Amino acid sequence: MRDTLKCRDTFTADGKTFHFYSLKKYSEKHDISHLPYSLKILLENLLRHEDGENITEKDIAIIANWRSGDEPSEEIAFTPARVLLQDFTGVPAIVDLAAMRDAMKQLKGSPGKINPLSPAELVIDHSVQVDNFGSSEALDLNTRIEFERNKERYAFLRWGQGAFENFKVVPPNTGIVHQVNLEYLARVVFAIDVNGETLAYPDTLVGTDSHTTMINGLGVLGWGVGGIEAEAAMLGQPISMLLPQVVGFKLSGKLSEGCTATDLVLTVTERLRKKGVVGKFVEFFGDGLSHLPLADRATIGNMSPEFGSTCAIFPIDSETTRYMELSGRDEAHISRVREYAKAQGLWREDGDRHAEYSDMLELDLSDVEPSLAGPKRPQDRIALSHAKNAFIKVCHDMTADRDGADSEGRFEDEGGATAVGAHLPPGCGEVEYKGQKFLLSDGAVVIAAITSCTNTSNPEVMLGAGLLARNARNKGLTVKPWVKTSLAPGSKVVTDYLESAGVDDDLEALGFYTVGYGCTTCIGNSGPLPEPIDQAIKDNELVVCSVLSGNRNFEGRIHPEIRTNYLASPPLVVAYALAGRMDIDLVTDPLGQDPDGNDVYLKDIWPDVQEIQQVVADNVLSKMFSSNYASVFEGDDRWKSMDTPTGEMFEWTDDSTYVQNPPYFEGMTLDLPEIGDIKGARCLARLGDSVTTDHISPAGAIQPDSPAGRYLQEQDIAPRDFNSYGSRRGNHQVMMRGTFANVRIKNEMAEGTEGGFTTHMSSGEVMPIYDAAMKYQQDDTPLVVLAGKEYGSGSSRDWAAKGTLLLGVKAVICESFERIHRSNLVGMGVLPLKFTNGETRDRLELTGFETYDIE
Repeated sequence: MRDTLKCRDTFTADGKTFHFYSLKKYSEKHDISHLPYSLKILLENLLRHEDGENITEKDIAIIANWRSGDEPSEEIAFTPARVLLQDFTGVPAIVDLAAMRDAMKQLKGSPGKINPLSPAELVIDHSVQVDNFGSSEALDLNTRIEFERNKERYAFLRWGQGAFENFKVVPPNTGIVHQVNLEYLARVVFAIDVNGETLAYPDTLVGTDSHTTMINGLGVLGWGVGGIEAEAAMLGQPISMLLPQVVGFKLSGKLSEGCTATDLVLTVTERLRKKGVVGKFVEFFGDGLSHLPLADRATIGNMSPEFGSTCAIFPIDSETTRYMELSGRDEAHISRVREYAKAQGLWREDGDRHAEYSDMLELDLSDVEPSLAGPKRPQDRIALSHAKNAFIKVCHDMTADRDGADSEGRFEDEGGATAVGAHLPPGCGEVEYKGQKFLLSDGAVVIAAITSCTNTSNPEVMLGAGLLARNARNKGLTVKPWVKTSLAPGSKVVTDYLESAGVDDDLEALGFYTVGYGCTTCIGNSGPLPEPIDQAIKDNELVVCSVLSGNRNFEGRIHPEIRTNYLASPPLVVAYALAGRMDIDLVTDPLGQDPDGNDVYLKDIWPDVQEIQQVVADNVLSKMFSSNYASVFEGDDRWKSMDTPTGEMFEWTDDSTYVQNPPYFEGMTLDLPEIGDIKGARCLARLGDSVTTDHISPAGAIQPDSPAGRYLQEQDIAPRDFNSYGSRRGNHQVMMRGTFANVRIKNEMAEGTEGGFTTHMSSGEVMPIYDAAMKYQQDDTPLVVLAGKEYGSGSSRDWAAKGTLLLGVKAVICESFERIHRSNLVGMGVLPLKFTNGETRDRLELTGFETYDIE
């Protein structure tokens, strides 16, 4: 490897000599003492990849000369050490690689040359759904259904694991991608043999999930990208990026009694979203880090997409190496990390002088209070003491058009104030379910889910939930019958320590049985509500709620019938399941009564912090990590016994509804295509602010009467076997039909509708967006989309760009873009255009009924 700047050096760890590119040696030529931790990692990356052509001394000096007040203007090339995939976004990435091999063969090349050049690891975690819950059989039943639904996809991924070099798959029923990354896959510091020497360098990555940033808690620089960027990184292409501004966030003090990491992260999310950190790095520092366990740091890092930053990183320190020891890394590895970080000047100690930052915030951890976020955005934090009134206001706004709706006086008794069988006011419905009759009212919590990578990696909140369940059980409290309860641990380690602490029985006694190891409710895989409850919601237009320990609560994401969704810590998820409704003040109102009729309050069952910490210390053991990850790539008997295709080329089948050869390479030649002007374009959709990739990209359940649902039925797939949009991302026919088809999207060109509809210009007819797009394609009419602020925020879904392209959209014109979606549009050849400052579609009086020429 080159060393033009003479920066190579060595260090010793565990008796072995390692070579590395020394920032200290480089600093002898350029002062870099002012650089934040994250930029030092980028600097090392460029030093190591300097080749005199793609990366030069001048490029390296761009980082060395970074100044905190500069606006981003200088471009650098970042080469991540590895790529992380989950199956929803990973399947289409591997589909594209398989299609590239087909294209290579058609162009008379060698298909076997198409391989990831960087290590690529895929964790199957997004396909399990909560079809069954509330019983000891739920896990086995859901896993069995998962394999039945997804056998084509899984067989395809097993083929890919054998066909491609540098590609590994963590089978289903193992854990959530970000938790597996944190507990096992992360190297923190790589070590590879190069020409007889062992080279050490920082672990860096990009991932096809926006919450890849969870690994920032371990001191690893990485962030989420779309599948398109990830594929480029897998094939060895550096990621071009503007050198960002870096916002410093100083932490001091420690959390108060009764506060959790979830409360902290919701506070941080609110603060940083208000500050405005989109496109920036966020870096945490300060002596408060000494009171912040690694799991809490990871919880904060996980939520980086929710406050909009590219990453949210913590430095390497003694807590990092403590966690590595706990999670089963060997001593030689831990020693390498410690000594490398110290040799590079990347090790944190209390009292360190902080770097220069483009902006700074500060938070005393003792100021954090119990919180939720909702009802539809993760940055909308609500203090627990204000949650009741906040919900009542939201409910009133949502029911203003419902005949006779009244926002108050309806929530006095559990399930409603009116006796079953009496005349019911608006906002109430009778339900008979499992032999019980009750009223379901506005404000009922119908889903309570301990789910998502955000919290299920954190032993303190998971064991805290278990201890709260034990205390509630001892008080005789039970979960309300209309609540769908679920527990989806982020890894099997969680099950081990819940069982070791003996709180698994307590959680199960309240209905929180393990339903799967994967991302369930948070990704929209909440499964169906019980039919009587679902019907009561529909018949009475009820505003019901979900409470989940996740990171996303956008409209239409959790369940199509649930209009208000709240993020909360796992213990609060259990508490709201006990209460059964959102219109309760958990600070002052009783959760219920004990067998003697005495009121029981949340404070009566909330475990104290010392008890939680002691239970964590006694029951979260290193051997649990070592044993669970010893054979992580092997899978269970279902995985091992699958019929799997083999060979260099994938054999596509026309009748597959899961995996199809995409059309991107049709007609490809060795000549570069020309890019022309856009003439006579029509507007497909005129949208408002905060249109997320959940609105654009197909996600969640497939409705039978939607274009995608009709297509599947034409292929003889019954609605019960539709599976989810996410599971069918390998089939472009399904995905293009589901683009812009979210049930909550509002197209201003189709007044009076909600969902994926538009007005077709030629006929004046209101129709599904897909149907209109196909009519425009028949007439060779190009399309554009108009929108407001924050277009494409949310998950890093490549299909939000792929589907846009396949519908015939040539340009998106809006006030601002989310970074990942903007780059995905570019990658697919869709032009992302911004209105000039101060201008909007409204100010320019663009109705969407014009024609558009773009030169």
